Amino acid sequence: MIESVFFFAVAVPAVLLAGISKGGFGGGLGIVAVPLMALAVPVPVAAAIMLPILCLMDLLNLGAYWGKWDRRNLALLLPASMAGIALGALTFRYVDEASLRLIIGTIAVGFTLNHWLKGRKAAPRAATRLAGGFWGGVAGFTSFAAHAGGPPINVFLLPQRLDKTVYQATTVVFFTAVNYVKLLPYWWLGQLNAPNLTTSAVLAPLAFLGIWAGVRLHRAVPEGPFYRIAYALVFVTGLKLLYDGITGLA
Repeated sequence: MIESVFFFAVAVPAVLLAGISKGGFGGGLGIVAVPLMALAVPVPVAAAIMLPILCLMDLLNLGAYWGKWDRRNLALLLPASMAGIALGALTFRYVDEASLRLIIGTIAVGFTLNHWLKGRKAAPRAATRLAGGFWGGVAGFTSFAAHAGGPPINVFLLPQRLDKTVYQATTVVFFTAVNYVKLLPYWWLGQLNAPNLTTSAVLAPLAFLGIWAGVRLHRAVPEGPFYRIAYALVFVTGLKLLYDGITGLA
């Protein structure tokens, strides 16, 4: 188990933020969990510690959003995400962390800037098989590498302007499937070792608190402010990833 005080100083808010995001508030806010932990440990270790906690959060979430998801979107996204996970597993030992952060950050920032520059009058965009396959595959890859599948999924889902609960339920089911599939390659790569799993177990109770807070906030915040907050948080997390990627390459 990791015993660094600094690690827990960043890991506790990281897990809480991930839970709040998964509970339905904050859009892509959960993407900051691994970058926060990575201030104290390597990205692969941070990702390995977070995975069992994310799986627990997913189970807690399913009850709150059961049956409210968009089946067509899931049918478009999930098959491609499995290919993305496979690619992530096969290239795990060769992907540069800084480059990955730059890619994810660029997607997040570019997406939000495009939305803001177009203005809110832009018509909702329908889901297509090509777009679903592409962004589902990207989300599977980035989710495997750093649990950062949120920005690619938001690129695909947010422009559709789904009801906020349908949007949240769709992401819950998508990431439940993705995270549980990721357990096998993480185990195969030796990431789910005893120290990492012990640390996950110590942090796991925070999952309940984060999910509870996220569900409450989701129900309390109207749809308009919900989407404004979601876009803003995706943008901020994208900036954070860009900064980490640039400094990592320097």
